Amino acid sequence: MLVENRARAYSVAVMTSAKQPHREADRSSGYVAETAGIRVAVRSFFLADQSRPDQQHFIWAYRVRIENRSNLAVQLLARTWQITDARGAVQIVHGDGVIGEQPVLDPGETFEYTSGTPLKTPSGFMTGQYHMIVADTGEKFDVVIPPFSLDSPFDLHQLH
Repeated sequence: MLVENRARAYSVAVMTSAKQPHREADRSSGYVAETAGIRVAVRSFFLADQSRPDQQHFIWAYRVRIENRSNLAVQLLARTWQITDARGAVQIVHGDGVIGEQPVLDPGETFEYTSGTPLKTPSGFMTGQYHMIVADTGEKFDVVIPPFSLDSPFDLHQLH
């Protein structure tokens, strides 16, 4: 099932240009993956004030940081999310860019945004890909979004 992102109300973006030394992921980075010099770190947060457990409506925000550690300028063109709830139901979300933007990241730049997702169960997980292009050559490539858990205090079997 193809569904557009319904969580735009949670979307916020920040672009920074700060060359930072490469460092190993630590627990404060959340879930991390790196593909072709593009590092993606994700942290998720259960939004209790927007959830309605008695109506099986659970909401999470997630914060993504995309860091270009390569020597090439790249552009994020599209994303594909695979969202799986605690019952194993899978929702595929595909769309242009992220939160309405298709950011270009020069070497050393980062792009951060916050978005959200609803589930009908008190837990689940997400994973996906960013579909990118090398600015100079037009070469397309996919960047892995690391799998991350969506945990709430209403689930007795938290994933992480």
